[in-house]
Amino acid sequence: MKSLNVSLGERAYPIRIGAGLLRQSSLILPHLPIPRAVIVTNVTVAPLYLEALSAPLRAAGAEITEIVLPDGEQHKNGETLNRIFDTLLAERCDRSTTIIALGGGVVGDLAGFAAATYQRGVPFIQIPTTLLAQVDSSVGGKTGINHPRGKNMIGAFWQPKLVLADTDTLHSLPQHELSAGLAEIIKYGLIRDLPFLEWLETSMDKLLARDGAALAHAIECSCANKAAMVAADEHETAQQDGRALLNLGHTFGHAIETGMGYGEWLHGEAVAAGMVMAAELSHRLGWLAAADVLRVRRLLERAGLPVRGAPLGVQRYLELMGHDKKNVAGRLRLVLLKHLGVAVTHADAPAAEIAAAIEACCRG
Repeated sequence: MKSLNVSLGERAYPIRIGAGLLRQSSLILPHLPIPRAVIVTNVTVAPLYLEALSAPLRAAGAEITEIVLPDGEQHKNGETLNRIFDTLLAERCDRSTTIIALGGGVVGDLAGFAAATYQRGVPFIQIPTTLLAQVDSSVGGKTGINHPRGKNMIGAFWQPKLVLADTDTLHSLPQHELSAGLAEIIKYGLIRDLPFLEWLETSMDKLLARDGAALAHAIECSCANKAAMVAADEHETAQQDGRALLNLGHTFGHAIETGMGYGEWLHGEAVAAGMVMAAELSHRLGWLAAADVLRVRRLLERAGLPVRGAPLGVQRYLELMGHDKKNVAGRLRLVLLKHLGVAVTHADAPAAEIAAAIEACCRG
C-alpha cells in the first residue's frame, strides 16, 4: 500500500493506494466518529463492490445504510441529490454519520455535496472505483451537481476524511473509461511534471494493459501532484495560477459535455479534446512549438482518447465557455501551456485566436 497526505492543517487526510483496500475495514473504521455510515453507490458498481465494502464493516460492528443511485453523468443533478437526502432523513442520520462514496466521479461529487450540506456538514470518505476518480475527483474536496446551463455550477468545497483508491477495481473498467482516466493523468505531466510526462510516453502500453505496478505509480504521481496544489490553494482563489491550473482543457471540455448533453462524452474524453485545443491556442500565442502540439496529440491518441472536438460550432463553444467558473469580469480565463510541463492561467488571449484554435481542432 502506498500512502500520501493532503496537508490541510487540522483537516489533513490520507490517500491510500493499493490492491484489495476496500475490503479492509481496519483502514476505514478509525475515520468514523461513530460506527455508523451511509454508503452511496450506483447500479453499476453495487453488484461488484458494495458487499465487499459493507460486509467487513458490519462484521466489525458498524451500522450500514446503502443508497444505490442510477449511473451516468445525466443523473448528477438536484433530483438525484434529493434521493440521498430523503434516505438520510428517513434513517434519522445525524451529524456523526459518515457518508462513504463508492464509485466514480459522479457518485463522489453527489455524495460529497450531500455530505457538505446535510445538517450543514457531515463526515465524508471517498472510495473511488474508476481511474479518473482515483487520480482527480476524489482528491481535493470539490463536490457538486450539474445545471442545464453548465457543468459543476452548483457545489461546495468539502474535504473527505480519507481517500481509499483500490486498484483492483480498475480491472472491471471498460477500456474507454480507463482511457478517460488516462486523460487526467496526462494532464499532470503537461501542467507541472515533465519527467512524469516523459515516463507516460514510455509506459503507455503498460498502462493500457493494466499493469498493476504501472497503474499504481501513475496514480501515486497524479495524487501527489494534486495534493500539493490543493494544499497550496485549497479553494482555487490564487490570482495567478494556483489550483486553477488543474483545469487544463476543462473550459473547452466542459463546453463539449454541456453542448453534447451530459453523458454523451465521458469527462476524460472531453478534457482530452480540450487539452488539444489548449495546446493549439498555446502554439498560436507563440508558446508551444508545432512539434509540442503534435506530441500532445500523439500521446492522447495512444491512450485511446479523442483529439478532435465535438462539432458544436465555434459560437456555441464560446457561448458555453462564457459560463466557466474561472472567468473574471466577463473575460475567458484559460489554462494554457507556456512549455510542456509548465502551465499558466491567461485571460488575454485574443478572441479570434481562441476561435481559430477551436475551429482547427474540430475540422475533419
